[in-house]
Amino acid sequence: MNYAKHLLGFTAVLLMVTLAACGNVPATTMMTAPQSGAASDLAETPAAAPPSIALAVKTAGFTLTSPEVTEGGALPIEYTCDGASSTLPLAWSGAPAGTQSFAIIMHHVASPEDVHWYWVVYNILASVTSLPKNSTGIGTLGTNSVNGKTAYSPPCSKGPGPKVYTYTLYALSAQPQLSVPASQVDRDTLLEAIQDTTLASAELHVTYTRP
Repeated sequence: MNYAKHLLGFTAVLLMVTLAACGNVPATTMMTAPQSGAASDLAETPAAAPPSIALAVKTAGFTLTSPEVTEGGALPIEYTCDGASSTLPLAWSGAPAGTQSFAIIMHHVASPEDVHWYWVVYNILASVTSLPKNSTGIGTLGTNSVNGKTAYSPPCSKGPGPKVYTYTLYALSAQPQLSVPASQVDRDTLLEAIQDTTLASAELHVTYTRP
C-alpha cells in the first residue's frame, strides 16, 4: 500500500516536470513578470498637458498710470457724463522688447454676462508713452457700447454705490489685423484681433459713484 502511494506521488512529480519542459505548466503555477505598459507603469506616466492658451502677461515693470487718479481711486467727475465727459490723461512705461504698437480699452463689468465698454483705441505707435486729456489724433478709435459711435463715451452707470472701471493697456508685437472698418471694431473684435500678438498688459482701476 505504501509502495503504491510512493509510486503515485513520483508519477505526479514526473508529470509536472514533463509539462514544464513542454511549456504547458498550469496557470496556477506560472509567475508572470510585469509587462511594459502595465498599470504600475501607466500610473507613473504624467497625463498629457492641455493645450496652452495664449494670455496677456501682466509684466510687473509695465505700468499704466494717470496724473488725475491713483490706482483704485475715485474718477474725477470731469471724466464722466456728470462733468465735461473728458478722456482721462494716461501715461505708461516699461513696455516689453518687441512692442510695435499699443491698444487701450476702458470697460466696466456690470455682471459676468454684461460688460460695458467706453473707450477703444488701437494703432497707437510704439513711440507713444502717454495720452493727454481729451486726446485726439493718436491711434484709431473703435466703438463704445453706449451709443455705438467711434468715440469715447464717459461712465454714466445707473444705480447706487460705486462702480469700478478698468483701463487696460496692451503692448502688441504687431498692428491689429482687422477685416472690418473702425465703425465696427468693438471691444470683443479688438480683443480677438490681438490675442496672439499681446506681449503684456497693464491695468488702472478707478471708481465712480453717481451723485
